[in-house]
Amino acid sequence: MTGEERALVQEIEGHLLLAAAREEGRTAAARAVSRLGWLTDTQRDDLERHFETEYLALARTSWRRTAERAEELRHSYEARYRALRQRLVAWSVLGCALLTATSLLVLVAA
Repeated sequence: MTGEERALVQEIEGHLLLAAAREEGRTAAARAVSRLGWLTDTQRDDLERHFETEYLALARTSWRRTAERAEELRHSYEARYRALRQRLVAWSVLGCALLTATSLLVLVAA
């Protein structure tokens, strides 16, 4: 998948996620407002819109925090991987050097 295709897929996923969150917000708002039978239709609509807006704001904040934490973890894991890879290369070079030195000593002694 090319970078352009990946970006398009991510954009579509974002729209779908936002649409799902809006629907969840509307459903939660309707459920909450249905308990308030004394509201007028105008008040009910206004409260539902306000509730949905707040729900989306909370969802976005949660998504942003999740993305930030994922980025922190990615950087942490990448740094750890680089350190482990450097250690592995160092030990491999040391092992090859020891093997070469041992082979030379065996040849000289023979």
